[in-house]
Amino acid sequence: MSENLFTVIHNSIKKPEAVFIRRPDGTAITYDALCQATAQFANLLLQRGVKPGDRVAAQVEKSVEALFLYLATVRVGAAFLPLNSSYTGTELAYFLKDAEPRVFVTDPGAADAADQLCKEAGVAHLFTLAQDGTGSLMEATEGAPINFEDVPRKGDDLAAILYTSGTTGRSKGAMITHENLASNACALVESWRFSESDILLHALPIFHTHGLFVATNTALLAGASMIFLPAFDSDEVIRLLPQATTMMGVPTFYSRLLTQPEFDQALVQHMRLFVSGSAPLSAETHKAFQARTGHAILERYGMTETNMNTSNPYDGDRRAGTVGFPLPGVEIRLTDGETASVVPQGEIGMIEIRGPNVFKGYWRLPEKTAAELREDGFFISGDLGVIDKRGYLSIVGREKDLIISGGFNVYPAEVEAALEAIDGVSECAVIGAPHPDFGEGVTGVVVRDEGADLTESAIRAALKTELAAYKVPKRVFFVKSLPRNKMGKIEKKSLRETYKDAYGAT
Repeated sequence: MSENLFTVIHNSIKKPEAVFIRRPDGTAITYDALCQATAQFANLLLQRGVKPGDRVAAQVEKSVEALFLYLATVRVGAAFLPLNSSYTGTELAYFLKDAEPRVFVTDPGAADAADQLCKEAGVAHLFTLAQDGTGSLMEATEGAPINFEDVPRKGDDLAAILYTSGTTGRSKGAMITHENLASNACALVESWRFSESDILLHALPIFHTHGLFVATNTALLAGASMIFLPAFDSDEVIRLLPQATTMMGVPTFYSRLLTQPEFDQALVQHMRLFVSGSAPLSAETHKAFQARTGHAILERYGMTETNMNTSNPYDGDRRAGTVGFPLPGVEIRLTDGETASVVPQGEIGMIEIRGPNVFKGYWRLPEKTAAELREDGFFISGDLGVIDKRGYLSIVGREKDLIISGGFNVYPAEVEAALEAIDGVSECAVIGAPHPDFGEGVTGVVVRDEGADLTESAIRAALKTELAAYKVPKRVFFVKSLPRNKMGKIEKKSLRETYKDAYGAT
């Protein structure tokens, strides 16, 4: 029996006439229409020579059609490669050369630049897709057959590659399998009680595991509906919440909703569940949200390499500052970073994860894969955690200085490299500082060359041409020298203490 993710989804559909997606304007797409549209996309990919194991990459704005492309790629047995729409040309060139996709889809406005990049990377086919659903991709699917037999896949076959930044500055492609996605969605349907009566308010991006896999796949396997917003907008969310039963978001969504006076208990009294992830949810936001609405946000813990690992309980105490218990089928252990032995309960250790959700490894990086995937199947997350007497897991730190800003991962080494390339920068350090809206704000600390007249605005302007917007420091501070230990290593802990109030109270 085929374990193709879409086949699993298709076999779970009980009511083809049920609504899968509701657009903000009220128009709807049924499950039957979803199957027909993805069949057309799949037939096009097949006609363009896409074979099992090939890659299909997309750097487009969020749209229903982009979702169809993801599912069609899965249907043909290829691996989908979603790319953040704010990546620069320099970043995009690396991804295309590393992944070598057969097909690349981009926004019509970026077609000329993408054409050159595709030629340099050897990409066979370039299509365009705009947020309004127009573009050469849609034109090419016109008249394509509305039936398609899913290509048989095994659970261990690739369904997607998601790039995650590395501490050395080089991005790594996490290889996600059909089993990874199907098993995790099934676990979330069970744990979060999703059903065909649910309507999920979807305001997340779909180039990220949260919006593309967690939200979408869970809704699909439950036979639920989604209200599909192009992006998060407080006014639109408040307007549409009365039509929804559930919502998934990053902490920034919830902190922004709390600034709106009309966001109150009466507005959400019909809601079943609010879920938060991708970044730490502050205890203050958790408490303020519950006081305002009567709802306790359910916080969970996941990673690009593993999808979701743990969750606060649906029934029971959703404890602020914790990420709950392992999901069904998932094992968590905390180990000593030096000895790899399991630490006693109540002590801080490295979080390691094992289960059908754990990725296959890093694309074309066997040594990195071997270093982070143990022989017994546990993945070394790089996150530090502690498990209390009741079994709740709390994330207490990150070994690799990862910054999570607005739900997106930012690794300091990449930003530091871009900073150091700017004329007038002698040396620098990049840290995360508490931010009331984004959780953490990317913060640069720079030593200028003698006589250089660099300003904060000039540095940020220069970085905007090299880095995605979320990676650009929100503040840049100038110092005469950086604090170092006796071995000459920059003491980032000291810098984080110095600039802990850079963005005011959190």
